[in-house]
Amino acid sequence: MAEIINPSPNYPIVNDLGQSNKEFTLWLQQITGLQILSGSGAPENTVSAAQKSLYMNTAGSAGSILYIKRDASIGGDTKKGWILV
Repeated sequence: MAEIINPSPNYPIVNDLGQSNKEFTLWLQQITGLQILSGSGAPENTVSAAQKSLYMNTAGSAGSILYIKRDASIGGDTKKGWILV
Protein backbone atom coordinates (compact mmCIF):
# COMPACT_ATOMS: atom_id res chain seq x y z
CA MET A 1 0.00 0.00 0.00
CA ALA A 2 1.30 3.46 -0.87
CA GLU A 3 2.12 5.98 1.83
CA ILE A 4 -0.89 8.08 2.77
CA ILE A 5 -0.12 11.78 2.61
CA ASN A 6 -2.49 14.22 4.27
CA PRO A 7 -3.98 16.86 1.98
CA SER A 8 -2.51 20.32 2.26
CA PRO A 9 -4.30 22.57 4.77
CA ASN A 10 -3.60 25.48 2.41
CA TYR A 11 -6.13 24.34 -0.19
CA PRO A 12 -9.91 24.02 0.14
CA ILE A 13 -11.32 20.51 -0.07
CA VAL A 14 -13.88 21.66 -2.64
CA ASN A 15 -13.70 24.13 -5.52
CA ASP A 16 -16.18 26.89 -6.41
CA LEU A 17 -18.39 24.32 -8.15
CA GLY A 18 -18.61 22.18 -5.00
CA GLN A 19 -16.39 19.44 -6.43
CA SER A 20 -13.67 17.94 -4.24
CA ASN A 21 -10.12 18.73 -5.32
CA LYS A 22 -7.96 15.88 -6.64
CA GLU A 23 -5.60 15.84 -3.65
CA PHE A 24 -8.49 15.49 -1.20
CA THR A 25 -10.24 12.87 -3.35
CA LEU A 26 -7.08 10.73 -3.47
CA TRP A 27 -6.59 11.02 0.30
CA LEU A 28 -10.22 10.07 0.93
CA GLN A 29 -9.93 7.00 -1.31
CA GLN A 30 -6.78 5.91 0.53
CA ILE A 31 -8.19 6.22 4.05
CA THR A 32 -11.50 4.64 3.09
CA GLY A 33 -9.58 1.55 2.00
CA LEU A 34 -8.22 1.19 5.54
CA GLN A 35 -11.54 0.33 7.11
CA ILE A 36 -12.01 -3.11 8.64
CA LEU A 37 -14.68 -5.14 6.85
CA SER A 38 -16.99 -7.18 9.05
CA GLY A 39 -19.71 -9.77 8.85
CA SER A 40 -21.01 -12.95 10.37
CA GLY A 41 -18.92 -15.94 9.39
CA ALA A 42 -15.64 -16.49 7.56
CA PRO A 43 -15.02 -14.26 4.51
CA GLU A 44 -13.53 -16.94 2.20
CA ASN A 45 -15.71 -17.39 -0.91
CA THR A 46 -18.17 -14.70 0.24
CA VAL A 47 -16.36 -11.35 0.68
CA SER A 48 -14.61 -9.67 -2.25
CA ALA A 49 -11.84 -7.28 -1.17
CA ALA A 50 -8.48 -5.81 -2.11
CA GLN A 51 -5.27 -7.48 -1.00
CA LYS A 52 -4.22 -6.48 2.56
CA SER A 53 -7.83 -5.85 3.64
CA LEU A 54 -8.87 -6.86 7.15
CA TYR A 55 -12.11 -8.64 8.04
CA MET A 56 -13.66 -9.21 11.48
CA ASN A 57 -15.99 -12.17 11.97
CA THR A 58 -18.66 -10.80 14.31
CA ALA A 59 -19.87 -14.33 15.09
CA GLY A 60 -16.36 -15.69 15.73
CA SER A 61 -14.90 -16.92 18.98
CA ALA A 62 -11.30 -16.66 20.21
CA GLY A 63 -8.97 -17.72 17.41
CA SER A 64 -11.47 -17.24 14.59
CA ILE A 65 -12.18 -13.52 14.54
CA LEU A 66 -9.63 -11.65 12.40
CA TYR A 67 -8.74 -12.40 8.78
CA ILE A 68 -6.37 -10.72 6.32
CA LYS A 69 -6.64 -10.81 2.54
CA ARG A 70 -3.24 -12.28 1.68
CA ASP A 71 -3.80 -12.94 -2.02
CA ALA A 72 -5.39 -10.43 -4.40
CA SER A 73 -7.28 -13.31 -6.01
CA ILE A 74 -7.04 -17.03 -6.59
CA GLY A 75 -7.88 -18.14 -10.11
CA GLY A 76 -9.24 -14.64 -10.73
CA ASP A 77 -11.70 -14.87 -7.82
CA THR A 78 -11.32 -11.88 -5.46
CA LYS A 79 -13.49 -13.63 -2.85
CA LYS A 80 -10.65 -16.07 -2.24
CA GLY A 81 -7.29 -15.50 -0.55
CA TRP A 82 -8.34 -14.81 3.04
CA ILE A 83 -6.30 -16.26 5.91
CA LEU A 84 -7.07 -16.38 9.62
CA VAL A 85 -4.61 -14.42 11.76
